[in-house]
Amino acid sequence: MKKEVKIPDIAENVESGLVAGILVKEGDKVEEDQPLVEIETDKAATDIPSPYSGTVVEIKIKEGDEVKVNQVIMIIDAPEEGEKEEKEEVKEEKEETQKEPKEHSEEEESKEETKEEPKEEESKEEPKEEEKEEEKEEEEEAGGKKLSDIAASPSVRRLAREMNVDIRKVKGTGPGNRLTTDDIKGAGEKEGDETAEKPEAQSDFSQWGAVTEEKMSNTRKTTAKNVSNAWRTIPHVTQFDEADMTELDKFMEEIKEKISKKGAKLTVTAVLLKIITLALQKFPQFNASLDMDAGKIIYKHYLNIGVAVDTSRGLLVPVIKDADKKSLAEISVELAELAQKVRDKKVSLDELQGGTFTISNLGGIGGTAFTPIVYSPQVAILGVSKAAYKKIYVKGKFKKRLVIPLSLSYDHRVIDGADGARFLRWICDVIENPYAVIL
Repeated sequence: MKKEVKIPDIAENVESGLVAGILVKEGDKVEEDQPLVEIETDKAATDIPSPYSGTVVEIKIKEGDEVKVNQVIMIIDAPEEGEKEEKEEVKEEKEETQKEPKEHSEEEESKEETKEEPKEEESKEEPKEEEKEEEKEEEEEAGGKKLSDIAASPSVRRLAREMNVDIRKVKGTGPGNRLTTDDIKGAGEKEGDETAEKPEAQSDFSQWGAVTEEKMSNTRKTTAKNVSNAWRTIPHVTQFDEADMTELDKFMEEIKEKISKKGAKLTVTAVLLKIITLALQKFPQFNASLDMDAGKIIYKHYLNIGVAVDTSRGLLVPVIKDADKKSLAEISVELAELAQKVRDKKVSLDELQGGTFTISNLGGIGGTAFTPIVYSPQVAILGVSKAAYKKIYVKGKFKKRLVIPLSLSYDHRVIDGADGARFLRWICDVIENPYAVIL
């Protein structure tokens, strides 16, 4: 029985990926759970296993193709138990008939009959061309539709306006051809890709000097699409603040030996991650997601903190699950292990999904501030820049203090500016007085 192999749900908030490699060819026999295709997303590379045992009949994709969840990528002939027995009997019959010369002539007659089959195939192709012409006509007619005739909710219409998408030109996939948010986002991505490609097509940079071209990696392509979509759909606000981390530096110096005995190095990122878990419990709106279609804010009662890691493939975000239930030592150990897994390309998809808040620390590189992009479907992200010594006015005197700059980007649809300022200031207060809160 011929069965379809579809792209499963790869990871949270991942709707598509790029085919990095095809591990089988047509005619190959495969076993259940045998890897068929390698898919690369912005989060990780993963193998798609075969759901059946059987023979690969057709491969519908090629390397470099973009594939979406639930898309059919292969056809496998996976015989059931009864069918296997029947096939074995047929093989035995064929072996016996090949010995008889009379059956030979019958085979030749059947071959001559099959030569006329292409005529039937040509006749089958004609309706396909007619269907394509009808679809083109429907697309042309769609431009003349009235906005009031389009089946779409107010939230979907608002999203379309925000993304500058003409809903008259978008085909709805919901019940009764109703437009969904995915339809609008998909249309917006296509328009964004088209506009992004125009400057490259119009410019010939080689006319001013030597140039070198480098093909974008699959990870970079996927990241670019996801980041562009987040920037277009989420109204970002970035709040900046500075924290005097002189006391935190002393605190870390006092406990670093204790942490090292647990098998990890104590880092600013680990300490900030612990502080974030405390802040999210006090400010639950920062640990939420927005459902515009349903008009709901979803508050999550678990704290999974993602940490952006710089790799040769691009930026990946492993997640510390249930961070609020772990000690600073446990967080330090797990953070180091995950970062190494990411760099060694051994991180699993489960370790890259489920995040509720993200930290991006660029302090090891430099910079005084930056505006991180919210990692959808989250609603906030904390950016950390390089700490530096400054003269701070403390109790009537200027003193040399170690100051760390922080940048908080958040979704203004869920979080108001005042709450953003309070949240970041609370984090700064804990950094300035770690003994009172962390211990």
